[in-house]
Amino acid sequence: MTNACSYDAVLVLSFGGPEKRDDVIPFLENVLRGKPVPRERLLEVAEHYYHYDGVSPINQQCRELIAALQQELRSAGIGLPIYWGNRNWHPMLPETLQQMHRDGVRKVLTYVTSGFSCYSGCRQYRENIITALQDPELAGMEVHKIRVFYNHPDFIEVLSACVGAAVRQAAESGHQPVVAFTAHSIPQGMADTSDYQRQLSESCRLIAESLSLGPRQYRLVYQSRSGRPEDPWLEPDILDYIRELHAAGVRSVVISPVGFLSDHMEVLYDLDDAARHLCEELGMTMVRAGTPGSHPQFIRMIRKLIEERMHGAQRECIGLFPANHDVCPVDCCPAPQRPGRPVGAGGRPT
Repeated sequence: MTNACSYDAVLVLSFGGPEKRDDVIPFLENVLRGKPVPRERLLEVAEHYYHYDGVSPINQQCRELIAALQQELRSAGIGLPIYWGNRNWHPMLPETLQQMHRDGVRKVLTYVTSGFSCYSGCRQYRENIITALQDPELAGMEVHKIRVFYNHPDFIEVLSACVGAAVRQAAESGHQPVVAFTAHSIPQGMADTSDYQRQLSESCRLIAESLSLGPRQYRLVYQSRSGRPEDPWLEPDILDYIRELHAAGVRSVVISPVGFLSDHMEVLYDLDDAARHLCEELGMTMVRAGTPGSHPQFIRMIRKLIEERMHGAQRECIGLFPANHDVCPVDCCPAPQRPGRPVGAGGRPT
């Protein structure tokens, strides 16, 4: 049971993304600041955004989540205002915190749009907050982060419903599908110093168990690698796995982007475009499962996580592991020592 704690506001903290073509290069320069990434790589990734007219879906998805969460909090009698800040594009985190301070907000509970523990998915956001709070004008401001929720029963139920619907659709082809759960690949060094793989594997196991999928009917794979070829990253890649399935005689695949909370650019480009194109070339049926987005049960889960910190409500979890810690240890998810830090919220820009 967590200790009760009063807050003045909720902050939704996300990665950010461009909303028009002219935003793309400045956005990517923000993402890559301080990283030794060649200009050619930046321009290569920019083409992914131009393919969608320079618009990343992530900001609109944040707006939809905030609107749904505002209604959920009101319905539960929680009168906290919700603010929104991003790491890499407007509204930027420092400006949002400054506005909150002007509004009289001093104690903040933050929901980060990332459900798993690793440097780029958790600690880096905490570092962003710490850096922003060094502004003397924000003196007296305190910001806490909601725990990760990979094994929360509501999260698992929402994903199970999404995957189950996709499996039923794929089976209409006459072939029993294999489920490929995908998550952002990260450098092996980053994976070795975090619980990223363990948490992802547990989420996949819980979803598979709820759908009565056997161990040969699903696998956790990765996508959106953006590091140097000589640096080890988590594998196998989703495209390599699709080829492996085809070679083994599998003709139907469901892809569930379990590591993503909504349909980010990586989901659109790497799955709905690249993976689907490969499946079409190979004559395979592919169905992409939905993401939680602003699903009502997912929004209820966020409200419950807020209530955990406000009132000491029950810390819900299922499976092999307890609910994750509220306060991260000092040495939790350290930054990787080797080059090749991810470009986006775990990899390619979102």
